[in-house]
Amino acid sequence: MPPGTLERSAPPFFRQGPSALSRLALYSALALFLMVADARFQLTGALRQVVATGIYPVQWLMLQPVEFIARGSGYFESLKTAQQDADAMRKQMVAMSQRAMQAEQLMQENARLRQLLNLRPRLETPAQAAQVIYDTADPYTRRVVVDQGRMAGVEPGSPVLDEKGVLGQVTRVHPFVSEVTLLVDRDQAIPVLNIRTGVRGVAYGDPVAGHAGGLELRFMPANADVVEGDLLTTSGVDGVYPPGLPVARVLRVERRADSAFARIYCVPIAGVQGARHVMLLKPMAEPLPERPEPAAELPGKKGARK
Repeated sequence: MPPGTLERSAPPFFRQGPSALSRLALYSALALFLMVADARFQLTGALRQVVATGIYPVQWLMLQPVEFIARGSGYFESLKTAQQDADAMRKQMVAMSQRAMQAEQLMQENARLRQLLNLRPRLETPAQAAQVIYDTADPYTRRVVVDQGRMAGVEPGSPVLDEKGVLGQVTRVHPFVSEVTLLVDRDQAIPVLNIRTGVRGVAYGDPVAGHAGGLELRFMPANADVVEGDLLTTSGVDGVYPPGLPVARVLRVERRADSAFARIYCVPIAGVQGARHVMLLKPMAEPLPERPEPAAELPGKKGARK
Protein backbone atom coordinates (compact mmCIF):
# COMPACT_ATOMS: atom_id res chain seq x y z
CA MET A 1 0.00 0.00 0.00
CA PRO A 2 1.43 3.39 -0.86
CA PRO A 3 2.44 5.50 2.16
CA GLY A 4 0.31 8.42 1.05
CA THR A 5 -2.92 6.54 1.43
CA LEU A 6 -2.55 5.92 5.28
CA GLU A 7 -4.50 8.16 7.69
CA ARG A 8 -2.37 10.15 10.07
CA SER A 9 -5.06 10.76 12.75
CA ALA A 10 -6.03 8.39 15.63
CA PRO A 11 -9.28 6.43 15.28
CA PRO A 12 -12.21 8.14 17.09
CA PHE A 13 -12.65 5.58 19.90
CA PHE A 14 -13.40 8.16 22.69
CA ARG A 15 -15.12 10.81 20.61
CA GLN A 16 -18.34 8.94 19.84
CA GLY A 17 -21.60 10.39 21.30
CA PRO A 18 -21.96 13.19 23.90
CA SER A 19 -19.25 13.93 26.44
CA ALA A 20 -19.11 12.43 29.92
CA LEU A 21 -19.98 15.78 31.56
CA SER A 22 -23.08 16.12 29.40
CA ARG A 23 -24.26 12.63 30.29
CA LEU A 24 -23.64 13.31 34.01
CA ALA A 25 -25.73 16.47 33.86
CA LEU A 26 -28.48 14.69 31.94
CA TYR A 27 -28.66 11.74 34.30
CA SER A 28 -28.56 14.02 37.35
CA ALA A 29 -31.46 16.07 36.02
CA LEU A 30 -33.38 12.89 35.22
CA ALA A 31 -32.76 11.51 38.73
CA LEU A 32 -33.86 14.77 40.33
CA PHE A 33 -37.00 14.83 38.16
CA LEU A 34 -37.86 11.24 39.11
CA MET A 35 -37.37 11.95 42.83
CA VAL A 36 -39.60 15.03 42.73
CA ALA A 37 -42.23 13.27 40.63
CA ASP A 38 -42.23 10.25 42.93
CA ALA A 39 -42.52 12.43 46.03
CA ARG A 40 -45.40 14.45 44.60
CA PHE A 41 -47.27 11.96 42.40
CA GLN A 42 -46.10 8.53 43.70
CA LEU A 43 -45.08 7.40 40.20
CA THR A 44 -42.82 4.55 41.28
CA GLY A 45 -44.96 3.19 44.10
CA ALA A 46 -46.10 0.13 42.20
CA LEU A 47 -42.59 -0.52 40.89
CA ARG A 48 -41.16 -0.23 44.39
CA GLN A 49 -43.66 -2.77 45.71
CA VAL A 50 -42.79 -5.21 42.92
CA VAL A 51 -39.06 -4.85 43.58
CA ALA A 52 -39.54 -5.19 47.35
CA THR A 53 -41.61 -8.33 46.84
CA GLY A 54 -39.02 -9.78 44.52
CA ILE A 55 -36.02 -9.22 46.80
CA TYR A 56 -37.80 -10.19 50.03
CA PRO A 57 -36.70 -13.88 49.80
CA VAL A 58 -33.10 -12.77 49.35
CA GLN A 59 -33.34 -10.47 52.37
CA TRP A 60 -34.94 -13.22 54.43
CA LEU A 61 -32.15 -15.66 53.54
CA MET A 62 -29.45 -13.10 54.35
CA LEU A 63 -30.99 -12.32 57.74
CA GLN A 64 -31.36 -15.92 58.88
CA PRO A 65 -27.75 -16.34 60.14
CA VAL A 66 -27.98 -13.05 62.08
CA GLU A 67 -31.29 -14.03 63.66
CA PHE A 68 -29.98 -17.51 64.49
CA ILE A 69 -26.99 -16.03 66.31
CA ALA A 70 -29.19 -13.51 68.13
CA ARG A 71 -31.66 -16.21 69.20
CA GLY A 72 -28.84 -18.42 70.40
CA SER A 73 -27.19 -15.70 72.48
CA GLY A 74 -30.59 -14.61 73.81
CA TYR A 75 -31.39 -18.18 74.79
CA PHE A 76 -28.21 -18.59 76.82
CA GLU A 77 -28.62 -15.15 78.43
CA SER A 78 -32.24 -15.87 79.34
CA LEU A 79 -31.22 -19.26 80.74
CA LYS A 80 -28.55 -17.64 82.91
CA THR A 81 -30.98 -14.94 84.04
CA ALA A 82 -33.62 -17.56 84.85
CA GLN A 83 -31.13 -19.50 86.98
CA GLN A 84 -30.14 -16.35 88.85
CA ASP A 85 -33.78 -15.43 89.40
CA ALA A 86 -34.53 -18.94 90.64
CA ASP A 87 -31.67 -18.76 93.15
CA ALA A 88 -32.82 -15.34 94.33
CA MET A 89 -36.40 -16.54 94.71
CA ARG A 90 -35.28 -19.56 96.74
CA LYS A 91 -33.38 -17.31 99.11
CA GLN A 92 -36.33 -14.93 99.33
CA MET A 93 -38.69 -17.85 99.96
CA VAL A 94 -36.56 -19.04 102.87
CA ALA A 95 -36.48 -15.54 104.36
CA MET A 96 -40.21 -15.06 103.86
CA SER A 97 -41.01 -18.41 105.45
CA GLN A 98 -39.03 -17.41 108.53
CA ARG A 99 -40.84 -14.07 108.68
CA ALA A 100 -44.19 -15.80 108.21
CA MET A 101 -43.54 -18.10 111.15
CA GLN A 102 -42.45 -15.17 113.31
CA ALA A 103 -45.49 -13.14 112.26
CA GLU A 104 -47.84 -16.02 113.07
CA GLN A 105 -46.27 -16.38 116.49
CA LEU A 106 -46.53 -12.65 117.15
CA MET A 107 -50.19 -12.61 116.08
CA GLN A 108 -51.01 -15.41 118.51
CA GLU A 109 -49.18 -13.65 121.33
CA ASN A 110 -50.93 -10.38 120.50
CA ALA A 111 -54.35 -12.03 120.53
CA ARG A 112 -53.66 -13.65 123.91
CA LEU A 113 -52.41 -10.36 125.40
CA ARG A 114 -55.48 -8.50 124.18
CA GLN A 115 -57.75 -11.12 125.72
CA LEU A 116 -55.87 -10.92 129.00
CA LEU A 117 -55.98 -7.11 129.05
CA ASN A 118 -59.63 -7.05 127.94
CA LEU A 119 -58.79 -4.73 125.05
CA ARG A 120 -61.14 -4.24 122.16
CA PRO A 121 -59.90 -5.62 118.82
CA ARG A 122 -58.10 -3.34 116.42
CA LEU A 123 -60.44 -1.52 114.04
CA GLU A 124 -60.44 -2.59 110.39
CA THR A 125 -59.92 0.47 108.18
CA PRO A 126 -61.71 0.50 104.78
CA ALA A 127 -59.33 0.97 101.85
CA GLN A 128 -59.42 1.39 98.07
CA ALA A 129 -56.73 1.09 95.41
CA ALA A 130 -55.61 3.99 93.23
CA GLN A 131 -52.94 4.77 90.66
CA VAL A 132 -50.60 7.77 90.53
CA ILE A 133 -51.24 9.74 87.34
CA TYR A 134 -48.60 12.49 87.51
CA ASP A 135 -46.69 14.83 89.80
CA THR A 136 -48.02 18.32 90.41
CA ALA A 137 -46.41 21.21 88.54
CA ASP A 138 -45.60 23.21 91.69
CA PRO A 139 -41.81 23.01 92.21
CA TYR A 140 -42.09 24.07 95.87
CA THR A 141 -44.30 21.20 97.00
CA ARG A 142 -44.07 17.42 96.87
CA ARG A 143 -47.48 16.23 95.68
CA VAL A 144 -48.86 13.63 93.30
CA VAL A 145 -52.27 13.19 91.69
CA VAL A 146 -54.16 9.87 91.88
CA ASP A 147 -57.05 8.68 89.72
CA GLN A 148 -59.66 8.46 92.51
CA GLY A 149 -61.73 11.39 93.69
CA ARG A 150 -64.91 12.44 95.41
CA MET A 151 -67.03 10.26 93.12
CA ALA A 152 -65.13 7.22 94.43
CA GLY A 153 -65.64 8.21 98.08
CA VAL A 154 -62.20 9.70 98.77
CA GLU A 155 -62.16 12.07 101.75
CA PRO A 156 -59.69 14.84 102.60
CA GLY A 157 -57.11 13.68 105.11
CA SER A 158 -57.16 10.03 103.98
CA PRO A 159 -53.84 8.24 104.61
CA VAL A 160 -52.07 6.99 101.49
CA LEU A 161 -49.87 3.86 101.51
CA ASP A 162 -47.82 1.90 99.05
CA GLU A 163 -46.62 -1.69 99.39
CA LYS A 164 -43.88 -0.63 101.85
CA GLY A 165 -45.34 2.00 104.15
CA VAL A 166 -46.97 5.41 104.56
CA LEU A 167 -46.62 7.58 101.47
CA GLY A 168 -48.57 10.71 102.43
CA GLN A 169 -52.03 12.13 102.96
CA VAL A 170 -54.85 13.33 100.71
CA THR A 171 -54.98 17.12 100.98
CA ARG A 172 -57.29 18.08 98.11
CA VAL A 173 -60.18 16.13 96.57
CA HIS A 174 -61.70 16.77 93.15
CA PRO A 175 -64.63 14.94 91.54
CA PHE A 176 -62.46 12.42 89.68
CA VAL A 177 -58.90 12.91 91.00
CA SER A 178 -57.21 13.74 94.30
CA GLU A 179 -53.97 15.42 95.32
CA VAL A 180 -51.72 13.58 97.75
CA THR A 181 -49.10 15.48 99.76
CA LEU A 182 -46.07 13.27 100.31
CA LEU A 183 -44.41 12.85 103.69
CA VAL A 184 -41.28 14.64 102.47
CA ASP A 185 -43.19 17.88 101.81
CA ARG A 186 -42.06 20.73 104.05
CA ASP A 187 -45.61 21.35 105.34
CA GLN A 188 -46.32 17.72 106.20
CA ALA A 189 -46.00 16.22 109.69
CA ILE A 190 -46.88 12.80 111.07
CA PRO A 191 -46.85 11.44 114.64
CA VAL A 192 -44.49 8.47 114.91
CA LEU A 193 -43.46 5.85 117.43
CA ASN A 194 -39.98 4.41 117.88
CA ILE A 195 -40.47 0.64 117.84
CA ARG A 196 -37.31 -0.06 119.80
CA THR A 197 -37.88 2.36 122.68
CA GLY A 198 -41.62 3.09 122.51
CA VAL A 199 -41.01 6.85 122.54
CA ARG A 200 -43.41 9.00 120.52
CA GLY A 201 -42.44 11.98 118.40
CA VAL A 202 -43.36 13.96 115.31
CA ALA A 203 -41.60 13.63 111.93
CA TYR A 204 -41.59 16.59 109.54
CA GLY A 205 -40.80 16.76 105.84
CA ASP A 206 -37.21 17.80 105.21
CA PRO A 207 -36.93 20.12 102.15
CA VAL A 208 -33.22 20.93 102.72
CA ALA A 209 -31.17 20.44 99.56
CA GLY A 210 -28.70 18.14 101.30
CA HIS A 211 -31.48 15.90 102.63
CA ALA A 212 -34.12 16.19 99.89
CA GLY A 213 -36.64 13.44 99.94
CA GLY A 214 -36.28 12.70 103.66
CA LEU A 215 -37.81 13.37 107.07
CA GLU A 216 -36.60 15.01 110.25
CA LEU A 217 -37.59 13.88 113.72
CA ARG A 218 -37.76 17.20 115.58
CA PHE A 219 -37.96 18.34 119.20
CA MET A 220 -36.20 15.27 120.55
CA PRO A 221 -33.85 15.92 123.49
CA ALA A 222 -30.14 15.77 122.83
CA ASN A 223 -29.82 12.77 125.12
CA ALA A 224 -32.78 10.91 123.60
CA ASP A 225 -32.33 7.19 123.05
CA VAL A 226 -32.36 7.27 119.24
CA VAL A 227 -29.77 5.45 117.12
CA GLU A 228 -29.25 4.85 113.43
CA GLY A 229 -31.49 2.15 112.04
CA ASP A 230 -34.43 2.67 114.44
CA LEU A 231 -37.78 1.98 112.78
CA LEU A 232 -40.49 4.63 113.13
CA THR A 233 -44.16 3.71 112.73
CA THR A 234 -47.41 5.63 113.07
CA SER A 235 -48.42 6.12 116.69
CA GLY A 236 -52.15 6.60 116.01
CA VAL A 237 -52.52 9.48 118.48
CA ASP A 238 -53.66 11.93 115.78
CA GLY A 239 -56.82 10.01 114.90
CA VAL A 240 -55.87 10.01 111.19
CA TYR A 241 -53.26 7.31 110.63
CA PRO A 242 -53.88 3.81 111.97
CA PRO A 243 -51.16 2.78 114.44
CA GLY A 244 -48.34 0.46 113.45
CA LEU A 245 -47.79 1.53 109.82
CA PRO A 246 -44.11 1.81 108.79
CA VAL A 247 -43.08 5.43 108.21
CA ALA A 248 -39.29 5.89 108.19
CA ARG A 249 -35.96 4.61 109.43
CA VAL A 250 -33.40 6.75 111.27
CA LEU A 251 -30.52 7.61 108.96
CA ARG A 252 -28.28 9.88 111.06
CA VAL A 253 -28.31 11.48 114.51
CA GLU A 254 -26.43 14.72 115.21
CA ARG A 255 -26.00 15.82 118.83
CA ARG A 256 -24.63 19.30 119.49
CA ALA A 257 -23.47 20.75 122.77
CA ASP A 258 -24.93 24.17 121.97
CA SER A 259 -28.45 22.84 121.32
CA ALA A 260 -30.99 21.21 123.62
CA PHE A 261 -32.42 19.14 120.77
CA ALA A 262 -30.84 16.56 118.52
CA ARG A 263 -30.95 16.70 114.72
CA ILE A 264 -32.37 13.36 113.61
CA TYR A 265 -32.61 12.68 109.88
CA CYS A 266 -34.74 9.82 108.60
CA VAL A 267 -35.35 8.14 105.27
CA PRO A 268 -38.95 7.19 104.39
CA ILE A 269 -39.84 3.52 104.02
CA ALA A 270 -42.31 4.13 101.18
CA GLY A 271 -41.16 4.85 97.65
CA VAL A 272 -41.81 8.59 97.56
CA GLN A 273 -39.76 9.02 94.38
CA GLY A 274 -41.46 6.48 92.13
CA ALA A 275 -44.72 5.27 93.66
CA ARG A 276 -47.14 3.96 91.04
CA HIS A 277 -49.95 2.06 92.75
CA VAL A 278 -51.18 3.19 96.17
CA MET A 279 -53.86 2.39 98.73
CA LEU A 280 -56.19 5.04 100.14
CA LEU A 281 -57.44 4.45 103.69
CA LYS A 282 -60.38 6.03 105.42
CA PRO A 283 -59.37 8.46 108.15
CA MET A 284 -59.64 6.96 111.62
CA ALA A 285 -61.87 9.75 112.99
CA GLU A 286 -62.82 7.71 116.03
CA PRO A 287 -65.51 9.51 118.03
CA LEU A 288 -64.22 10.75 121.32
CA PRO A 289 -65.95 9.50 124.46
CA GLU A 290 -68.70 11.72 125.75
CA ARG A 291 -67.76 14.24 128.37
CA PRO A 292 -68.84 13.04 131.83
CA GLU A 293 -71.52 15.06 133.53
CA PRO A 294 -70.41 17.00 136.63
CA ALA A 295 -71.17 15.24 139.89
CA ALA A 296 -74.15 16.59 141.85
CA GLU A 297 -73.16 18.62 144.90
CA LEU A 298 -74.06 17.24 148.31
CA PRO A 299 -76.60 19.24 150.33
CA GLY A 300 -74.31 19.77 153.29
CA LYS A 301 -71.33 20.66 151.09
CA LYS A 302 -72.87 23.94 149.94
CA GLY A 303 -73.54 25.09 153.49
CA ALA A 304 -70.11 24.08 154.62
CA ARG A 305 -68.60 26.13 151.80
CA LYS A 306 -70.25 29.23 153.31
